Amino acid sequence: MAPTKAKSSGVAWWRPASVWALYAVGLLPAVWYFYLGATNNLGVDPVKTFEHLLGIWALRFILLTLCVTPLRDLAGINLMRYRRALGLLGFYYVVFHFLVYLVLDQQMNLSVVVEDVIKRPFITFGMIALVLLIPLALTSSNWAIRTLKQNWIRLHRLVYLIAALGTLHFAMGRKVIGPEIMFYIAVCVLLLGYRLIRPKLMERKRARKKAARMQAGVKPAR
Repeated sequence: MAPTKAKSSGVAWWRPASVWALYAVGLLPAVWYFYLGATNNLGVDPVKTFEHLLGIWALRFILLTLCVTPLRDLAGINLMRYRRALGLLGFYYVVFHFLVYLVLDQQMNLSVVVEDVIKRPFITFGMIALVLLIPLALTSSNWAIRTLKQNWIRLHRLVYLIAALGTLHFAMGRKVIGPEIMFYIAVCVLLLGYRLIRPKLMERKRARKKAARMQAGVKPAR
């Protein structure tokens, strides 16, 4: 029994360590871009470049969060333990993106920020996404899951709307719709589309498993 306990404790140690490693690796791009900006290596418009790069990583992490469920359903790859970290990394990058816009780009000129939010639709979409992300980040703990129960599931379905708004914000903020933007739009559409057909797919999957169990339980005729 001793080796089994040692093995279990090893697994128990590895899992949370891998989550913290994901946080560390996930924040590396922000640190690197900050360093490049501080050393004048972000091109002719470092503030806009810094803001844009942080926004791209925010969208990447949000879309990666939505990839966890279909990977488990369709490929049997279980990354559920990392979904919270991916979502929070997405939130952190959205906050970084907004702070660069607010502090460095608009220099804390709140009247200009409000005017942008009202008059520029892509900034409106981005701001709505940021506001919707706040309650999701605040309720990302196990305590919140136990307390809110089914309401937690309903609340966190906002991530689908957030992903759509984030993708629109990214696409509309660029003057030209190139291959990069089309890629993120396609990924977002596929991930949101999967959520629409998932109930039927899961129903069929459960039916196949039930039929397989029933068939396995039937004794061969003598």
